[in-house]
Amino acid sequence: MEPSIDPFFERQYNARAAIPDHPQIFARWAETSARVRAEWPCVLDVRYGKGGKQTLDVFLSQGPSRALLAYFHGGYWRSLDKNDFSFLAPALGEAGVTVAMVNYDLAPEVTVAHIVEEAREAVVWLLRNAGDYGAHPGKLFVAGHSAGAHLVAMLYVTDWNRVYSGLTPKVIKGGLAVSGIYDLAPLVETSMNADLRLTLEAARGLSPVYMEPQVRAPLTVAVGGEESSEFRLQTELLVGRWKERLQVEQIPMPGFHHLSVIEALGRKGSALHAAAIRLMGLDREEGKEEPEEEKDEWGED
Repeated sequence: MEPSIDPFFERQYNARAAIPDHPQIFARWAETSARVRAEWPCVLDVRYGKGGKQTLDVFLSQGPSRALLAYFHGGYWRSLDKNDFSFLAPALGEAGVTVAMVNYDLAPEVTVAHIVEEAREAVVWLLRNAGDYGAHPGKLFVAGHSAGAHLVAMLYVTDWNRVYSGLTPKVIKGGLAVSGIYDLAPLVETSMNADLRLTLEAARGLSPVYMEPQVRAPLTVAVGGEESSEFRLQTELLVGRWKERLQVEQIPMPGFHHLSVIEALGRKGSALHAAAIRLMGLDREEGKEEPEEEKDEWGED
């Protein structure tokens, strides 16, 4: 039986169709990112898991590392690559952030549920190995765009101690979720589900809006003002469900579409970049950050 396609959801969630110049944007990202990898101090293609694409790039901070940011790219869990987003690193690195650009295996080769597990593996790997790159594992933040923002939200609903014995929810100090999809049910009735292979039951089981956040760290969310009504609704749903449980800051991004909004993260002076710096406590004078909690990442095995 052919899958049912809802014309409304198909139109609302087809972000590329709404941005005619998306091929030029992707080409610009690739060109700028290649230049960044050639010029910025970084360690590339470090393996954090057994999957074919389970690698990450570490972009070193300028000066002593004041925060560690794991970034998860978008692409509906089925396209794009960490290499497309290296351009975000310099504006963060100049603020003292060590940036880990995380790759993960893609649908249809793997399921969305499998990708969520890979995101968790990336977090655990960074906690264990951040010191090798001059970063402090006790200052780990997570960020993502589109499908990557969904992964950030799924990291927030992870019962870390249950999944990884001895690991507490305090491992994540804060999150940035941009233009995310937090209720996957509408995607079941889109053409992209040919790759995602979601049933309605599976989609709901992977939808963080129906789950209780286990991580109680601050969360910053944003969505472009020019994005579809469904993408804007997705963010409103998450804020509405989680605002009583978490400190949630929503950043207005008027005039931005689904791709331009994430570009703002890599541009100093933008509202999104400023929000990320504020989330990580880097707007305070260096040396005046809040005291670091001792041994709050791993408990006794």
